[in-house]
Amino acid sequence: MSSRKYSTIVFDLGNVLIPFNHQLWIDNYNSVEEGLGDIYAAKYKDNYHVHRNYESGKISDKEFISQNLIWLKNLVSEEEFINVFSNIFKLNEDVISLLPKLKENYKLVLLSNTNNLHKVCAWEKYSFISNFDKLILSHEVGTVKPEIEIYKAVEEFTGEKSGSHIFIDDILEYVNAAKSLGWDGIQFVGYNNLIENLEARGIL
Repeated sequence: MSSRKYSTIVFDLGNVLIPFNHQLWIDNYNSVEEGLGDIYAAKYKDNYHVHRNYESGKISDKEFISQNLIWLKNLVSEEEFINVFSNIFKLNEDVISLLPKLKENYKLVLLSNTNNLHKVCAWEKYSFISNFDKLILSHEVGTVKPEIEIYKAVEEFTGEKSGSHIFIDDILEYVNAAKSLGWDGIQFVGYNNLIENLEARGIL
């Protein structure tokens, strides 16, 4: 059992609590016009800075939507784009079921690289969100993982020492950035592995 004293458990959102599938974008747009989804996916990947700028709040919903509609050759409406863009998530019920138990003894913070459309049109409606004491969202704080400032935003909220935080994220680079500040971290690779790691630390 770890001798470290934890006060705050910080969860990533995408692919930890809500897995997502970008292939749904491709399949949908390929049904609009043959190859459109594949073209769109390539444009999105090649211009990933647009995605990052949107996640960090540097561009507006309107600017982001407009650019995506151009990549889609204006063959879908704004409403259709928002619907397809946002409906890519499902619930990881096993991990979600841990939140009420963990909340009994720890502060819970959600730390996510996300955007306003996904928040408003997709995950904000999920009831498990109410388990979190604070949501630190990239587009609202103007910084993204693995930038140190976003982790500092968590510490500013908790008021706790760096070493009392533990971060759970599927992306190792983001976990390691947290560790560089003195946090503990677990790379999420599945529910059973997460349970083993939390039990080893005496958290469960």
